[in-house]
This record gives sequence, structure tokens and C-alpha cells, in this order.
Amino acid sequence: MRRRSFAASLLTLTLVVAGPATSAKPPTLTGFFPAGAARGQSQAVTISGTFDHWPVQCWVDGEGLAIKPGDEKGKLTIEVAADAAPGLRWVRVHDEEGASSPRPFLIGTLPEVAEAEPNDDPRQPQPIEGSRVTVNGKLAKRGDVDGFSVTLEKGQVLAADLEANRRLGSPMDAVLQVVSADGFVLAQNDDAVGRDPRIVFEAPAPGVYTVRLFAFPATPDSTIRFAGGDAYTYRLTLTTGGFIENAFPLAVSAESATAIRAVGPNIAETDSVLEIPAGDQSDRILLTHPSLAGDAEVRRVAGPAIVEVEPNDPATPQALPDRGSVSGTIDPPGDRDAYRITLKKGDARRFRLECRSFGLPLDAVLQVLDADGKTLAEVDDSGNLNDPEVAFAPPADGDFRVVVRDLNGRGGPRHAYLLGVIAPEPDFRPSLAADAFTMTPGATTQVVVAVDRKDGHVAPIEVTAEDLPEGVAATTVVSHPADASAKVVTIELRAEASARSGPFRVVARSADGLAPRPALAKLAEFEAETDRPWVTILADPEAKKP
Repeated sequence: MRRRSFAASLLTLTLVVAGPATSAKPPTLTGFFPAGAARGQSQAVTISGTFDHWPVQCWVDGEGLAIKPGDEKGKLTIEVAADAAPGLRWVRVHDEEGASSPRPFLIGTLPEVAEAEPNDDPRQPQPIEGSRVTVNGKLAKRGDVDGFSVTLEKGQVLAADLEANRRLGSPMDAVLQVVSADGFVLAQNDDAVGRDPRIVFEAPAPGVYTVRLFAFPATPDSTIRFAGGDAYTYRLTLTTGGFIENAFPLAVSAESATAIRAVGPNIAETDSVLEIPAGDQSDRILLTHPSLAGDAEVRRVAGPAIVEVEPNDPATPQALPDRGSVSGTIDPPGDRDAYRITLKKGDARRFRLECRSFGLPLDAVLQVLDADGKTLAEVDDSGNLNDPEVAFAPPADGDFRVVVRDLNGRGGPRHAYLLGVIAPEPDFRPSLAADAFTMTPGATTQVVVAVDRKDGHVAPIEVTAEDLPEGVAATTVVSHPADASAKVVTIELRAEASARSGPFRVVARSADGLAPRPALAKLAEFEAETDRPWVTILADPEAKKP
């Protein structure tokens, strides 16, 4: 499972299934409650959706989960392996008529407790035992406010992190508060990581504090009351132990191996190093630590990856390698980081800055100056994205400066960013129009592939389906740049009578030696995609006739 689309989708693959009409009604899955469990835990879970054929079967993208349907419809038992890697798993349910789209389930590192109602009276919050815990809860009705009391010593630092909209898909824009025993709001946050809040709070005195939350709808409407409902599930982490807010640097490269450091409250020096999982060659890597709550994402980049070195203000810019990247931080507030790069006229480049895509708060402005300080380009938000990108064509040979700052002059340890220098080159990326399909034995299913090439890509592209379930076969087709197949090719799938349902991949390979591209399908309601679409083999309708 991969998060978000590639920054530039350079090949679009549209999947259209042509075949006999069926009345199949696949199951739907809209969520889990609780939405996660700790390593080594066996958790009773209720799933929401429609399940005409119970029990359903479950498929997990990744390792560490064993799922068993219960006797009662909508009830599962999920067992998490003790050595399961923390983080996100995507789960499908499927039956003889089809498969649902995947939904997220989270594996945590802390002990877990369930929210206990009533806890909306500010005078009677739910007591939380222990200093490191994850609460599984739900804002079950409109106007609901959930409160949890924690005991802190003076100077003790509490990390309160709410996971709801960003990975669980809960339709909520939550607000998180820390409240004193006499009712004063001491800290408040709403959008620390996307629409989800996070507070790092240092207790000014010993005592009992209340962490409370409420929400507005993620899609604004005309209501003015707090929102709630069956889909408003969340996971609230409350810990005075180590909590990972982000990693630094934000990129790793085979050309410049760098130790990755965990950044966040209460992290001991002995726990501060995050290791890249062995064998992980993906371009987005999720890092966790067995002793810490939270996680962080880093990028894998092709060129050299360096780290900002102060001073690097516009008067003393730091050298930036061409086709490389730099991890930096806008700290203190008002900081401006500048980098010097030497380019020749005609050397088209894209300067891409990432921060919000890492869940970081920097509202970045990206500026390109000439050697005399004249502004040649300046971008805040790029299109409908939160992170800026500048397409730059040097007007002459020379040195240029790339300057990063916060739009509102803010800054701090979490105002980190990754600045990359990209030379536009022919490339391609496939995508799928859906993540689940159906077919019948003996019939041919046509997969129509529309090809969009960018940046002068003219090599033939071979497209096929791989890792198919037993009894399913696929043809291989080639998109040639100079005929009708340049824009449209068709794969044919055929299932034998004994074929089984299951996941598969669609892979495109270019004759110019670029790495193979798996086709990704957008997951509705999430900023996520999957490279494991599903095919269901329906029962042959002729076999059902007397």
C-alpha cells in the first residue's frame, strides 16, 4: 500500500472491465471500531458496512494481523503478532460476490484502553491509569465532548496526539484541549497534522489535568454544533514517554548514508536513532521505534542528500548539489534558509519543497534569486497542493539562490522541510481507475489502458497483469509511441473454471530501462493508493441452471 499519488503522474492507466452483466453485490467496509490494537493484543472489533454473505473473509496488505470472523455479523477478532511492525495495515473483506475497498487498521506500541461513556461532563472525565496509553474512542453523537483525566508532576511533558482524519478517514476536524482542574484551557490545537490535533504540554504544577476533544465536520456545513456520529472514531495517544513527531533528516540516499534521528518530546538519546527497515526500497519509508509512540516518514531519493548547515542566510548561502536534496529547518521564527546552485542557460529544473506532505507545520514560500538578489520566481502553495514547487529555466549561466521561509514568519524545531532539485526527464507512472473487479470463468475481460506520456517519453511501454490468482491469465501488450497504441492498449484477462479470487498487480515496463512502475488505484476517501487491486471470480451463471 502506498500513500498519495506520485508528485507528477506521467502515465494514466484507466481500467474498464467489459464482460457479461451480473447482479453481484460485493460487501462494503466503512470502518473498524476499535480502529487499532497494540502489538501482542487480541482485540474484538466491530466492522461497519454491508455484508450479505456472513462470514466474510479478510485479506490484509502486510504482515502481523490474523483476522477471524465471529458468529455474529459484523464482529471480528483481530490478533496482532507480538513482533508486528507498528503502523498502518489495509484490510479488505471479500465473499463470493466481490470485495470491498481496503480500510485502515492501526498497530500501536502502547497499552490500549476503550473510551467509557459518560465522559462528556467536564467535572467527570474518564480517569486514565498509567502514563503511556492509547484510547480508542468515538464521538458518537452530535454535541459529544470526550474528556480524559491524567495526573502529572510539575515539569512533566505530556504528548497528546489524536489520530482520526489523516489515516482513519474519520469525517472529523477535531479540536484537542488540555484543561486545568478549575476549568481553564491551558493548551489548544486543531490542525497539527492535517486536520488532526496534537499538543505537547508541560505541566506548570503537579495535579490532575483533563485532555478533552470535540469536532466539527471535516466538510463544513451550515451547522454550528459540535459534530459526531458512528463514523467519528479516533485513537488518542496520551504519553509522558517518548513520542516521535518527525524524523530528521527527511531523506535517505544510497549516495549519502545518513543516520535518521527521531524528533519529539521525551525521547532519550538511546532511543533517538531510527533504522531503515532491511530490504525496504520504497520511495516513502515509514519509521517506527519499539520503545516510542508515534511514527515518521522519510523519502528515498536518487541523488545526494545533504543536511542544512547554519549560517545559510541569503548573504551566505549553502551549496546545493544539482539533482540532489537538502533537509532543513526554519528555526527560530523568522529564519530564512538560502542555497546556492550553479546552472547553465537551458538547464530546466524544478525546485520542489515538501513539508505539509510530511505532516509538518511549515507554510513554506519558495523563492529563486539571481546572484544580485533579484527575484526570478516565487511560489507559496503550488496549485491545490500545500507544498510549493517552482519550474525554473535559467536565463543565463551563473549562480542562483533558492530561499525557503515561512509565509507568516513562524518557525521552530518541527518546521522542517525537504528541498529537492529535479531535472525533468522522460518518465511514466501508471494508475488504475478502480481497486476491485469481477469476472466469470471462461469469459474474456478487457482492460483498456490509456497512455499519457510526458517530458518526451517515446520508448515502447509493455503493460501486463502479474501475481494473478490461481487460474487467471493475462495477455501482455505494448504501447508504441508512433501508432494508435501510443494512447490506448488493451489487456485481456481470462479465468479458468477453477480460478480463485485474489489480489494481483498491473505493471508497466519501459524499453528505455526505467524502473518498472506498478499501477496504483486511488482509495476513495483517503490520500492513499494501492498497488494490489482485487479480482473476484464469480460463479458461472450457466452452472446454476438446472
